[in-house]
Amino acid sequence: MIVIDKAILHILDFNTGTIGLSDEELVVENSIEEFLLKHIEKSLANQDAKKGVFYEDSEFQHKLEDYLAGKIDFVIFSKYIADTLEKAISHAEEMASADLLICDVRVDEVRKIIIFKANSHSGFIHQIVQTENGFRNDIVNHYSIMPGLAQKMDEFALVDAVTKEISSFSKKYTIDGNSIFVFPEILLECAQTPSPKETIKKINQTVKKVTEAYGQDECAAAAAVKSYIADNVQQSNQLDPLEAGKEVFKDNPSMQEDYDRQLKEAGFTEPVAVNSEATLKKMRNHKLKTDTGIELTIPVDYFDNTEYVEFHNNADGSLSITLKHIQNIMNRL
Repeated sequence: MIVIDKAILHILDFNTGTIGLSDEELVVENSIEEFLLKHIEKSLANQDAKKGVFYEDSEFQHKLEDYLAGKIDFVIFSKYIADTLEKAISHAEEMASADLLICDVRVDEVRKIIIFKANSHSGFIHQIVQTENGFRNDIVNHYSIMPGLAQKMDEFALVDAVTKEISSFSKKYTIDGNSIFVFPEILLECAQTPSPKETIKKINQTVKKVTEAYGQDECAAAAAVKSYIADNVQQSNQLDPLEAGKEVFKDNPSMQEDYDRQLKEAGFTEPVAVNSEATLKKMRNHKLKTDTGIELTIPVDYFDNTEYVEFHNNADGSLSITLKHIQNIMNRL
């Protein structure tokens, strides 16, 4: 259950040069509450988010502690956040206008501070215009539309008020010729670990690279990765990238050693917390596309079962796939 105790909206309009810092909190009810709750839920489940830990000299952490201790109020704390982001983004080449939402919430009684950055998007809205002949309904292009309920926030940070653990999704900005993640590097001042999505992608890339180097079956190895991850997330929400290699290459110590070395060199050594439901949904099927344009989607449970699917290496170097025990085929448009 999510309870929103405080929320405020600040506006960074770089198009007009208007920085609209609110002196009052939002009244969180009806459509505003629905909007915030939906985006909080999406951000909590976002597999692109990276975990982070504050640096010891993080100014944000000191301000956060002052707020939590009651030394500064919510409005002042939120204005500090808005001012820090405005100063950073105003020097960036990608200077998009944005709305900032800062919330103090409880997620299953765990207090969190949430920062949303929603870049202004263009969209068409209706407008009523009064003329000398009465009213005319027009369509106008409005440039400061916030993301809808089905969309995601452009950037966000969630900070646990007790453990100070950070979960954030941020984008790069070019400032003084340098590529910088403004949220973690300038606002929060924290170290980050790879996201669940990055970790799964790296596991797949490394397995593919090692398999290619040893001339092994890439399709079988990719399916083995999906099968391992699917089995793992049904038992735990923690995914250990090194354990994945032990399972996929359990019959070849040399390949397992190369896999471990490459992951360690890339900095993917720690287990990550994954959204079990979302991850399992992606891992259930293995998709293949042949050079002839034929596409197949095979459930990972059947991929290694020769009673249903069998791969044949032909004498001419080509590959054949046999599908067995099919009782019915449906056409899908």
